[in-house]
Amino acid sequence: MSNVLSHLGGATVSAARRFASQARAATVDLTFPPRCACCDGELPIGDSPVPLCGHCTIEIAPEVRPACGRCGAPVAASQAGCANCEDCRGRPMRFARAVALGNYEGLLRNAVLRMKRDTEEPLSAALAELLFQRREAALAALAAEVVVPAPMFWLRRLARGTNSPEIVAERLARRLRLPCVPRMIRRLRNTRPQGALARQERLENVRGAFRLRNGCDVRGAKVLLVDDILTTGATCGEIARQLLTAGAAEVSVAVLARAHGPLPK
Repeated sequence: MSNVLSHLGGATVSAARRFASQARAATVDLTFPPRCACCDGELPIGDSPVPLCGHCTIEIAPEVRPACGRCGAPVAASQAGCANCEDCRGRPMRFARAVALGNYEGLLRNAVLRMKRDTEEPLSAALAELLFQRREAALAALAAEVVVPAPMFWLRRLARGTNSPEIVAERLARRLRLPCVPRMIRRLRNTRPQGALARQERLENVRGAFRLRNGCDVRGAKVLLVDDILTTGATCGEIARQLLTAGAAEVSVAVLARAHGPLPK
């Protein structure tokens, strides 16, 4: 596990900037009332770690969300926590389990799409806090030892100015008291957006698109991979394949939104 942490220093600058931003926000809160990161409605002054109003919280992540215990897909209440569902039954998965905040629909879908802009980093942080609050037991049960965000190609990262899975991963790691290594996985090419592709095209699109950076040793480690959306599992599956090939003991996935759709073979 020692070499797993060798790239933590690469995130020092971005983490310091984010800390400074949070400090400034805390100072502003002393003068102006805090606001919901989703709808911008005024919030009561308090110490809640989730800056979301009650309405947005319920719309984004209802208290009860029946989900498959294996792939995180939405299921009927009678199937909640089942070992598999129609999305993943009979299909091998490269990651062991998936935990999701909610379904990729409605307000959560809109929020995830907004998070692609650098001006929406507070929303990414708020949803990460909500993910931990709502799914703390499920995340703890994964027994992860290190948290890794899904990487973005450098050119796309430059254009957007942010990578929301990295923000979510850093917040989750802090709450779980685990190290976060944002630079562990490198994206080798600017793949096409997965949204418009069929399942087989998605698999081909990301095949060989990721690589473990030199100096990162994951042998025997349980890794929590963090992304914003899980649909077919092509991207997370390919990253998990690289981690397992490098010797990781297990890879689990945490996402904000789970879209309904079959996982890849």
